[in-house]
Amino acid sequence: MGIISAIGNNVAENYASLIAGKKGISRISQIDTVHKDDIMVGEIADTNAVLEKQLGFAENEVSRTVLIGCIAANEAILNAGITDINDARTGMISGTTVGGMDKSEQYFYDYFDRPEVRQHITGLHAGDSTKKIAAHLGLEESFVTTISTACSSAANAIMLGARMIKSGQLDRAIVGGTDCLSKFTINGFKTLLILSDTYSSPFDEERKGLNLGEAAAYLVLESDALVQKEAKKVLGYVTGYGNANDAYHQTASSEHGDGAVLAMGKALKTAGLQPSDIDYVNAHGTATPNNDLSEGRALIRLFGKNVPEFSSTKASTGHTLAAAGGVEAVYSVLALQNDTIFPNLNYKTPMTEFDLEPITEVTKKPLRHVLSNSFGFGGNCSTLIFSKDKSLA
Repeated sequence: MGIISAIGNNVAENYASLIAGKKGISRISQIDTVHKDDIMVGEIADTNAVLEKQLGFAENEVSRTVLIGCIAANEAILNAGITDINDARTGMISGTTVGGMDKSEQYFYDYFDRPEVRQHITGLHAGDSTKKIAAHLGLEESFVTTISTACSSAANAIMLGARMIKSGQLDRAIVGGTDCLSKFTINGFKTLLILSDTYSSPFDEERKGLNLGEAAAYLVLESDALVQKEAKKVLGYVTGYGNANDAYHQTASSEHGDGAVLAMGKALKTAGLQPSDIDYVNAHGTATPNNDLSEGRALIRLFGKNVPEFSSTKASTGHTLAAAGGVEAVYSVLALQNDTIFPNLNYKTPMTEFDLEPITEVTKKPLRHVLSNSFGFGGNCSTLIFSKDKSLA
């Protein structure tokens, strides 16, 4: 696994921050926006210049989405003990919504007069960032593709990677997502009136909205045959996955969580598990009035009176959009490895619509199966299930 977020530049730092209850939320410092004093975000501390030097890119060569994506992907490859990335049928599936937008919006009006910055206009589209990260990793003649389904993008990337390995099309898949902060996303979410001017508080009655964040996170999935051949240490198993669409609204989730119920049900069916087998839910939990109500109702519909312990880690990192499913996949595997539930920060007041409360303290508990939700605009709902032992599913 590999990750960079507002609470750490690698897996170890992210885990330490989660255990310490650290908030990576602050005022905007790296983007010149009129909203910088109005909202709070989950910003990665390192500047582009620092990341470029670390990775060996020339100044202003690529977007921040590519830079943070390369940091996380490099760590994942190193963590997986891969010395030759082309020694097996290896694919890369990356989720993004921002792509190279941070640079495109900066140089849009300079296109005709400054040929030296035109690569930032052609680098706008989502697939460009994936191609550049794959090239940085040295992937040759491989399957490289991009998924852009808003906030479920990285979860869908993980699902597609697992399915391609299961069907025998790949031996290895580098899966996850990357999104940096940009004016476009800040302005867009501001227009929707769902950005908070303070720390977000998922599942709290007084929640005011989300904190946008930036992050990248990737996991290396490998076939059983490849794991056995190279005697690899397995961190966890992708045992379940499901995607559904409630077709309810362009940006809002169904009031009763229709898409979420379908996605979670499909994931359980794929894994061969019952609802009672789930030990912890890493909730989508954006802290918007609509999402938390919809997701809470969905959990009740699926689990009845026995909703598993759950929390949203977005109060720590901010909502990292397309990368969220990758970030929370890493956190789900960390939860399994350490038998630890991470806290839902800033929670104080129960919601009036139902009797559900998230876990607010670091909680030790034997974990076998962790369910992770990622719900995107357009009703695109995805659920992943990670298990400690494949034989349990």
